[in-house]
Amino acid sequence: MVLTVPEMARLMSDANQLESDEPEMESSLHYIQLALLVSCLEWQWRERNDFFIGANLTIYYNQQQLRNRDFRGPDFFLIRNTAKRPRRSWVVWEENGRYPDIIIELLSESTARVDRNQKKILYQNWFRTLEYFWFDPENFEFAGFRLISQEYQAILPNEFGRLWSEVLELYLGIHDGKLRYFTRDGELVSTSEESALQAQERAERLANQLRALGIEPE
Repeated sequence: MVLTVPEMARLMSDANQLESDEPEMESSLHYIQLALLVSCLEWQWRERNDFFIGANLTIYYNQQQLRNRDFRGPDFFLIRNTAKRPRRSWVVWEENGRYPDIIIELLSESTARVDRNQKKILYQNWFRTLEYFWFDPENFEFAGFRLISQEYQAILPNEFGRLWSEVLELYLGIHDGKLRYFTRDGELVSTSEESALQAQERAERLANQLRALGIEPE
């Protein structure tokens, strides 16, 4: 449902009812990439309940923004040290003034210029988001910035072309054409499905080793 400006203004007193107002993503590549970023981090942090991940979700940050319909919905954002629960949108004034700690935008032909310029300025000067990354799933353009002395400074890649995130305590890097997370030791952060497959492969290797020793695994 698309709300009119007066309707949204009336909802200011019950901001938890504000719905996200984000457009559809550009392509199936963007959907797959976004789902991968969310699912991998959810699995990596499966024992934690102190974070919120927003995926193509509107961030409402002031009343003027509502009047102007100047919405900003990063493709991916994370807030640490907050309750892990479902939300219709992220409403800053209902969340103790909290803005995202990290934002990742997925570039496309129609959004790249805004993501590299206007959004970067907004995230730096207003949101004060600690880290900002962008990635193009089609041509693999990848960059990251960290807020240092009130301005974004480029994060330098390691020898594998990966960028360290202090917020996530993980590397971000390209693997098989997708933006993925890596541990400090360089290990790929798996999805739950990949982890299950790896466990199955380990079990099969162990069974084969036992059979080679003349022991039939139960």
